[in-house]
Amino acid sequence: MKDVASLAGVSPMTVSRAMRTPGKVSPDALARVRNAIERSGYVPNLVAGSLSSNRTNLVALIVPSLRNALYAEMIQGISDVLRRHGFQLMISDSGYSDEQEENLIAAYVAQRVCGLILHNTRHTARAVQILKNSTVTCIETGNLAANPIDVAVSYSNYAAGAAMADHLAGRGYRRIGFASLPVRGNDRLRERRRGFLARLRKLGLEVRPELILEAGAGLESGAQALARIVDTDPRVDAVFFAGDVLAAGALFECQRRGLAVPTRIAVAASDDNDLMQHTIPPLTTVRFPRYEIGVRSAEIIIARAQGQAPASRSVDLGFEVIQRGST
Repeated sequence: MKDVASLAGVSPMTVSRAMRTPGKVSPDALARVRNAIERSGYVPNLVAGSLSSNRTNLVALIVPSLRNALYAEMIQGISDVLRRHGFQLMISDSGYSDEQEENLIAAYVAQRVCGLILHNTRHTARAVQILKNSTVTCIETGNLAANPIDVAVSYSNYAAGAAMADHLAGRGYRRIGFASLPVRGNDRLRERRRGFLARLRKLGLEVRPELILEAGAGLESGAQALARIVDTDPRVDAVFFAGDVLAAGALFECQRRGLAVPTRIAVAASDDNDLMQHTIPPLTTVRFPRYEIGVRSAEIIIARAQGQAPASRSVDLGFEVIQRGST
């Protein structure tokens, strides 16, 4: 670090500050430090740095699966903010296992990350204890937790489900089904289903258990779920699929069966993406602000690292029902 400081014509403290909190260094000094680092090939010892400050400039994200493209926008939002402040992002997946999430949380806390973002609001008792006993900023996303460990940045899945029930009922549909991936171990889907069914009942619409399905992942599963619902009740006039791929598969099944959408049956989705806009007809869906969730989560971690307390323990970024031709 002394060599870098000498090359850049600044103090070692300025070099340290340029690497840890570049926003506090003048643009000219920052450029000279970065040029000196590049010329010298210097790589800072982050382990030693974390021992002295008890934290690093690393932020960890744990998602249920790396195969799910839904997390891409949130990851990009986190990364965009961290990059501007000289922080780095590490990503792991829990495989939808609370025990694996616990192991990852313990490993990241041991590495003295300065922030931990969890796309989950249900954890083991030990995971909660580890986080509460640590000084790591913890952001829970995926659902608006009533009692977050530290800070929740998300939206209400319950309210999103209720909003779609309002939309379908408001369009005049009366015999309505529901399908999703398995809800066991997935509090997000469970809450979305609970909100949807509760609102249907409040609206005076019949909720038939045989029209409430769980399906596997993929287009074919969505097609099979639609087929089961229609075969069970030929008079069903709308189905809400809590997943975009399932809804797309259902739409293809309607086309194979000659069921006009939406005049014969309406199909609604959740988790808006490009696919939803280009199906025929385009799919009505619930859009969640995943990029904004990533941005706000990272901003809270940066602010906490700079000694600023978050304004609220619960940040509700809402959602939007996007009406398209399928309803």
